[in-house]
Amino acid sequence: MQAGSGIVTLITDFGWRDAYVGAMKGVLCSIMKEVRIVDITHEVTPQGIQEAAYILGAAYPWFPPGTVHLVVVDPGVGTRRRPLAGAADGQFFVGPDNSVLSAPLGRPGATAHLIEEIDFALPERSDTFHGRDVFAPVAAHLASGVPIERFGPRVADFEVCLLPTARLEAGRLIGQVVRIDRFGNAITNVPRERLRELGPGPYEVKAGACRCGELRRTFQDVAPGAIVALIGGDGAVDIAVNQGSAAATLGLEPGQPVEVRRAQGGDE
Repeated sequence: MQAGSGIVTLITDFGWRDAYVGAMKGVLCSIMKEVRIVDITHEVTPQGIQEAAYILGAAYPWFPPGTVHLVVVDPGVGTRRRPLAGAADGQFFVGPDNSVLSAPLGRPGATAHLIEEIDFALPERSDTFHGRDVFAPVAAHLASGVPIERFGPRVADFEVCLLPTARLEAGRLIGQVVRIDRFGNAITNVPRERLRELGPGPYEVKAGACRCGELRRTFQDVAPGAIVALIGGDGAVDIAVNQGSAAATLGLEPGQPVEVRRAQGGDE
């Protein structure tokens, strides 16, 4: 499999204040003149490996075959942690071997190669900025069609973090908040397709100590300032406040429990 879309996406925890993102883009453009760069986000919480893994998993399925996804959330930069180039679902993934690439590399048929061929990196490399000096050059070469096998040997012992999944227990789906988006919505790990395990709806949702009511379709199904549970854009149950912040209103944060069950009075 070879890359061919000419697209490189970026996910980092660098933010926008400094030159880090711009430097990486400069390297990409210098190696591949016609590269198309897509910023997925640079607002991952610093060192937020699991958060970045979740964002990558939510975003990459929407890109065309051959896209290269460059993920740099790398608190172990400069240590013995390994650099990886991976392939899954017809797309490519470049980043540190710290489980940040878990969503695609945990898929059946995924493969990964160590990045060992130094000719693809910059001649002078910083010990603290592999995003610019190692990962960006490799991503650019992948996007220009260099076979993934050229970067180094295939490995099977790469790090994959098993992202938490909901469990069915006593007629309830029990999951958790996995991240808070910029609107203060609590994104959970209870996907829409799991709801059928509860039987026919309607369904009601509880997050932490808060009963959020029945699962709704849109934010506007409740009054401004009211709590609403609905299926979000990622296809999972979200907890929100119409025109407000669920995180601030309810004190929700990643790791807090979420429970979905059939609403009382639902069809038997």
